[in-house]
Amino acid sequence: MTDGAVREAACVLVAADKFKGSLTAVQVAERVTVGLHRIAPGVTVETLPVADGGDGTVAAAVEAGFERCEVRVTGPLGDELTAAYALRDGTAVIEMAEASGLQHLPDGVFAPLTATTYGSGELLRAALDAGARSIVFGVGGSATTDGGAGMLAALGARFLDADGRPVGPGGGGLRELATADLSGLDPRLAGADIVLASDVDNPLTGPKGAPAVYGPQKGASPQDVATLDAALIHYASVLETAVGSRAARLARSPGAGAAGGIGYGALVGLGASFRPGIEVMLDVLGFAPALARATLVITGEGSLDEQTLHGKAPAGVAAAARAQGIEVIAVCGRLALRPEALGKAGIRRAYALTDLEPDPAVCMAEAGPLLERLAADIARDFLV
Repeated sequence: MTDGAVREAACVLVAADKFKGSLTAVQVAERVTVGLHRIAPGVTVETLPVADGGDGTVAAAVEAGFERCEVRVTGPLGDELTAAYALRDGTAVIEMAEASGLQHLPDGVFAPLTATTYGSGELLRAALDAGARSIVFGVGGSATTDGGAGMLAALGARFLDADGRPVGPGGGGLRELATADLSGLDPRLAGADIVLASDVDNPLTGPKGAPAVYGPQKGASPQDVATLDAALIHYASVLETAVGSRAARLARSPGAGAAGGIGYGALVGLGASFRPGIEVMLDVLGFAPALARATLVITGEGSLDEQTLHGKAPAGVAAAARAQGIEVIAVCGRLALRPEALGKAGIRRAYALTDLEPDPAVCMAEAGPLLERLAADIARDFLV
């Protein structure tokens, strides 16, 4: 058999995340497949869109064979909206951004002090109603900084002010918190295996906490950040009175600050365990058997940069492939990593849309056709 024939017999696994603002993970996989087949029509291509717990996690699960389930929930501003989760064989994949994400805010409108995670709790309750006993709770892309108090309230917890009335929504409302009562939480939570899946390991408060690091992207001014940090410190103190010292310990633990502190609410109130989101999702999506069939892996996301190396989807895909001795190529919109950094992450080479079109606005608008051209280049370089 000739070398060309061997390469044509290759099996390429496309396991990429979304190009945020341009292409979903499913669309990335489709465009890469088209480009590969343009040059190497005989190559077998298997697609497995991936996500790290943030935006696109439910879509990735549905593409992998989960059922999409829709439910009406409370949005971050208190209005009703339709959100979805994924379900298969008693396992639910829930993406908190579906109910409480930034995408549900009108352009230019933020509510850093009052945005609520109540709808995320309603999503969890809907999954329990549907029979889920294993829940992957992907968090990221939130509009909220309420420490998960809204989520817990939707599941039966009570957060009261000094007059015995429920505190207002959002992190700002927690300034008035006097007592917390978690005894009314849905009893089905105790029998469920809940995994907090996130690509960030920040604590709840402090210089690296949820308000300081992520508050500004949700519209929080410096004063708002200070207010929210103080409110969450107070929240954790009240919860310590309610449930004991573990509340203080968990506030400092990795993942507590994820998605405006909803990670903390999940750890304290839901008994969730924290795992890096991409590790969890690769397990759920069936990445290992797909990898076993592959001779080359193509991964990627919109921007390959320093953040990629800290728990983002391409780094997780590359690490798993490298452990099996399988070569990894990356595609991206923008490349901000040097070759040596890519090599350390297990990525042989990266191809960026900006290599073809230096104008970022054009790259965003024409991401699909440009990605097909990159995939054709990959096929020329590695498959024929």
